[in-house]
Amino acid sequence: MKKTKKAKVLRVDILTIFPEMFTGYLASSILGRARAKKLLDVRVYQLRDWTHDKRRTLDDKPFGGGPGMVMKVEPFHEALVALKLRTKNGVKTAAAKKTRVILTSAKGRIFTQADAKRLAKYDRLVFLCGRYEGVDERVALKLADEELSIGRYVLTGGELPALVMLDAAARLRPGVLGQEASLDEESWSDGETVEYPQYTRPEDYHGWKVPPVLLSGDHAKIAEWRKRKSKGCRSE
Repeated sequence: MKKTKKAKVLRVDILTIFPEMFTGYLASSILGRARAKKLLDVRVYQLRDWTHDKRRTLDDKPFGGGPGMVMKVEPFHEALVALKLRTKNGVKTAAAKKTRVILTSAKGRIFTQADAKRLAKYDRLVFLCGRYEGVDERVALKLADEELSIGRYVLTGGELPALVMLDAAARLRPGVLGQEASLDEESWSDGETVEYPQYTRPEDYHGWKVPPVLLSGDHAKIAEWRKRKSKGCRSE
């Protein structure tokens, strides 16, 4: 009997000043089950552990003036050194070759389903979560592999974007979803179309009826209807 190849674990490291924000979500639903099955190994770190003053200071005033405070480059660098992804001189280590380091940022490139598929192929992902007015640009230029945003708006921090990207990538890993065939027809699987509308019982709820074609038993007509709907057609 041919042995089934064991799915490889995806390791994810998250650097944040609010580790507690991740606890509930990572313990629930699909990601929680993936962690229980050893398909997903998520480690959340307190970024302040790589500061050296009594106040555990992570930020400072921006050069050139301006409002707000900017997160310092040193804690991010020292954290990546501790994770064996950078040397003390800032050079990438051998372990960094199969790792993708992502800075969550409002000014980053918009994250897409194509990015989720790409990130899902790495052995390890690292998310650097920004806060305050922003992050020292040297983090983006010298430490992160890319800078990604989940939309053209500003959040109070990078924790939610990190969770969004982690969720989108992790669910594409072998073994994480119960029915992997469902990935083939879901929204944006080809980068263009959305998933067709879905209905279930009852057929008539307060006069809100299921489209007759779905009750017809004609698989060819159903397939054509779903194809039209996946391309945004609103007519029945």
